[in-house]
Amino acid sequence: METRQIGTLHVSLVGLGCNNFGWRLDSAQTSEVVHAALDAGINFFDTADIYGRTHSEELLGRALGRRRSEVVIATKFGMAVDEKRRGARPEYVVQAAEDSLRRLGTDRVDLYQIHQPDATVPIAETLEALDKLVKAGKVREIGCSNFSADQLREAESAVHPGAARFVSVQNEYSLLDREAEGEVIPECEKLGLAFIPYFPLASGLLTGKYRKGAPPPPGTRLAPGGRFEDTLTEKNLDLVEALIQFSESKGHTLLELAISWLAARPTVVSVIAGATTSQQVKMNAAAAGWRLSKADLTEVDKILR
Repeated sequence: METRQIGTLHVSLVGLGCNNFGWRLDSAQTSEVVHAALDAGINFFDTADIYGRTHSEELLGRALGRRRSEVVIATKFGMAVDEKRRGARPEYVVQAAEDSLRRLGTDRVDLYQIHQPDATVPIAETLEALDKLVKAGKVREIGCSNFSADQLREAESAVHPGAARFVSVQNEYSLLDREAEGEVIPECEKLGLAFIPYFPLASGLLTGKYRKGAPPPPGTRLAPGGRFEDTLTEKNLDLVEALIQFSESKGHTLLELAISWLAARPTVVSVIAGATTSQQVKMNAAAAGWRLSKADLTEVDKILR
């Protein structure tokens, strides 16, 4: 699989989001998905301390085992694990990193990301703590998530000469959510930051299993009572039908369009997609193979407008 760079890290164009581990998947199922990803050429695994109530990191580390050296592990801190473990205070940054290293069963995190901005802590203080982790060899690169363009600029201006700086930002971005194109992606281009889109499949809406006039599959995220049922709007379903029609006219699937369209963006380094089965992993990994032409991209833009 094609690889791209996040700072000094070389990551697969399709990554595996590990938010299902420890929640929807147990240890055996996690291991099956992880090894399917490795077999498919995926080397980038993105997790967080809060995923699976801290169990995602544990299950990922256990599943990788001796193959740890073959992969790039990204994890995050900052969202509330509990009332005491939250935020971006310097002393907590160090504690959170040590906790993640222990759960992952590794001596380093390849990409350590602040999960969301913390307005109560000056970003310079957080960056200083992260720099110490980098200099100690416990973290290789640092990044952020859910940051605005203004917050990216503020972080860049707060970096001391020779200190670690953010090399990536992970924000929501998909065919159905293009807000990042307004300010964040142009700022990434200006600062030389890698962009990692999350929810690239719009919580499953861009997989092709949700169709207009048909009830959502039971037990899925977009089913009634599901976590993301509000995504299933008439407008979105109309767009999905139009995008399916376009994809099929080119001999491809909606899933291939969703992932390959993101891969065609110059700032995007890896499309992080979650999976609950080995088959889903294989399909996601294969979906990045469509090289969309300029004419294709123009036609997609017209559909989305």
